[in-house]
Amino acid sequence: MDGKDVDTQISLFWDKYIIKSKRYNVSEKLVRWYVRHAEMYIKAHSLRLREHTEKTVEKYLEEKGRSIYLKDYQYIQMVDALKILFVDVVSSGWASDYSWDGLKERSQTLGKEHPTIAKVPLNLHVVTDKKSSAPSISDDIKSEFTDVFESMVCEIRIRNYSIRTEQSYLGWVVRFILFHKRQHPKDLGESQIAAYLSHLAVNRLVSASTQRQALNALIFLYKQVYKRNIEDIGSFSIAKKPARLPIVLSRNEIEKLLNGIDDSVFNLMASLLYGCGMRLMECVRLRVFDIDFDYNQIMVRNAKGGKDRVTPLPVKLINQLKDQLIYVQKIHTADLADGLGEVYMPLALGRKYPCAATEIGWQYVFPATKVSVDPRSNKVRRHHIHENSLQKRVKSSAVNTGISKKVNCHALRHSFATHLLESGSDIRTVQELLGHADVSTTMIYTHVLNKPGLLVASPLDSLML
Repeated sequence: MDGKDVDTQISLFWDKYIIKSKRYNVSEKLVRWYVRHAEMYIKAHSLRLREHTEKTVEKYLEEKGRSIYLKDYQYIQMVDALKILFVDVVSSGWASDYSWDGLKERSQTLGKEHPTIAKVPLNLHVVTDKKSSAPSISDDIKSEFTDVFESMVCEIRIRNYSIRTEQSYLGWVVRFILFHKRQHPKDLGESQIAAYLSHLAVNRLVSASTQRQALNALIFLYKQVYKRNIEDIGSFSIAKKPARLPIVLSRNEIEKLLNGIDDSVFNLMASLLYGCGMRLMECVRLRVFDIDFDYNQIMVRNAKGGKDRVTPLPVKLINQLKDQLIYVQKIHTADLADGLGEVYMPLALGRKYPCAATEIGWQYVFPATKVSVDPRSNKVRRHHIHENSLQKRVKSSAVNTGISKKVNCHALRHSFATHLLESGSDIRTVQELLGHADVSTTMIYTHVLNKPGLLVASPLDSLML
C-alpha cells in the first residue's frame, strides 16, 4: 500500500469518527477537540486499536488524571472521545458494556464547600446548600456582620460540630438577619425569633424538623455567642410533624437494584451501604485502614455525633474490596512517583502526624479517578469520589429496574436495619450497628414486624363479584 492509500484510509477513519460523534450530539465547535483527544491516545500507543482492552484505556486515563492542569470537563471530554473511538469506530467487543459513565462520575472534583475540606482553614466562605432556596452568605452580609459569623464559626468549631451542622447554622442566621431587614442579631430577641419561626411554618411551609433546626441554630447563636439564655420565646406556629415511615426495599428489590448498577466501584459502594448499614458519607470517606479482613469488620470513624462504631464486613464483598485496595495501592504508588500521593487529613491529625498524609492506610478506599487542587489549601490531592456520583447511580438503577419506590442511598441503610430485625436480630444489636444514640430512634424499623391489619381479610374479598 503506497503513501497515498494510507493517507486516504486515515482520512476515511477520521471522517467516520466525526460522523459517529454526531450520535452523541457533539457540536461542530467541539468535535475537533474530540478528534484531538482520540488522536493523542492513538499516538501514545504502538498496539493496533483492536488489540486494546479496557485496561489499556484505564492506564492511559490514570496517567492523564495525575495532571493538575486537567480540568473536570476536559477529563470527561477525553473519556467521551475514547468511548466514540472504541464503541462506534473500532467496535471493540468489550467497549459497549464498559462503564464509561462511571469513569466520568468518579473524576468529579470536590468543591471548596464540600464537607471533607470545608473546615480548613477558618474563614467565612461557607454557604448553605446550593440546592436549598436559602440565600448564601453574600459579600455584603459578610462585611456587614463579620463579628457575628466569625464568632459563630469559632464557637461551632470549638465544640467540633460537623461541617454540615456549621453550614446549616450559618445559613439559618443569614436568613434570620434578612427576614428582619438586616438588623443586627444582638438587637433582636425572643419575640423576633418567634416571628421568624412562625414565618417558616405559615409562609414557607417547612417541615417540623426544618423548623426545629432553625430554632437550634438561633438558640446556639444567642446562648454561645451572646451568652444570653433564650428561655421564653413565647408562642409561635409549630410546623406539624408527619408520622412518616422509612422507605424499605424488599430483598428482591435490593437484588434488582444492585444488579442494575453496572459500574463495579459504584456497585461495591452500594453493596456496602446495604450490607453494613452505612450512611452515604461514611461509605465515601472510608480509608484503607478502616477495613479489617482478619476480623471481617469495618470501622466507621467520626460518624454522626462524632462517634466511631464497628459494623460487620459482608463475606460476599471481601474479594471485591481486596481488588479495590489493590487498585488504590497501584494509583497511590504512581502518585507518589509523580511527587503527589497526599490525602486530606483532619486538621489536628495533619499537624500531629505531618507524614501520615502520604501513607497507604490513610488513602481513601474509593478515590477519584483524577487529582485536583484543594481549593482551600491549594495542595494537589486525590480526593474521594464525590457522593453525588453514587446517589445518581442508585437512583438511575431504581428507575431502570422498575422499582417504583422513592429510592435513595439512605433507603439501603433503612433496608439493612429492617431486614436484620426481620431475621431475628435484637433491637439493641441493630442500634449498635446503626450508631443510634437512643434505641427509640431504632424502634421506627419495627413497623415492618408489626403489620397491623394485614392478617384481617378485606371485606371486598367476601363479595360475590
